[in-house]
Amino acid sequence: MFADLGAALASFGMPALAIVGFTIVVRLALHPFYRAAVRGEKAKAKLAPEIQKLQQKYGKDLVRFSEESQKVYRTNGVSMFAGMLPMLATVPFFMVMYQVVTTPNPLLDGTLFGVSLGTHFTNGFAWVFFVLFGLLALVAYLTVRWQQSRMTATPAPGFMTGLIKVLPYGTILVAAYLPLAAGLYLLTTTTWTIAERALLYRILS
Repeated sequence: MFADLGAALASFGMPALAIVGFTIVVRLALHPFYRAAVRGEKAKAKLAPEIQKLQQKYGKDLVRFSEESQKVYRTNGVSMFAGMLPMLATVPFFMVMYQVVTTPNPLLDGTLFGVSLGTHFTNGFAWVFFVLFGLLALVAYLTVRWQQSRMTATPAPGFMTGLIKVLPYGTILVAAYLPLAAGLYLLTTTTWTIAERALLYRILS
């Protein structure tokens, strides 16, 4: 299945562009799920001050805090898992994309600036990888900045603040471990993610 999909993409004649194009098509198809997720996140954010008051009121009584929090969410017609369930629906699509850009298939026989899409960073330290890592670092930086701007409206626990600053840069480590094709996919999908979320948070009420 994955080999067939890889061969179909490779048949376009420019495998690197095929990866970018196919990723964009997939992300467009998943857009309704991300739209629903952002709506859910924003609905929960509006209730955050009330939830924080409950946390202060009930302190270490986690059972009572949970019960009262559920009441607040139910009263306002918001699910506690708002923003999470729509995202889970996208997992199968990303599993397929991961297999396509990591499993040997005709797509990985293509090249990007003369470097095979099936090449790993540790196989030759090709200059293309350094450009890729730089672009991934830039996208990670923009992601962190955007997430920090969101935290001014909805403060996060201390440990979450630390994770938010570090996790986006994990894409660089992943790209260094996987084939160049996977790094190109990561760059495309992470760039799309930050642009899409920033836009949705701006336009959705």
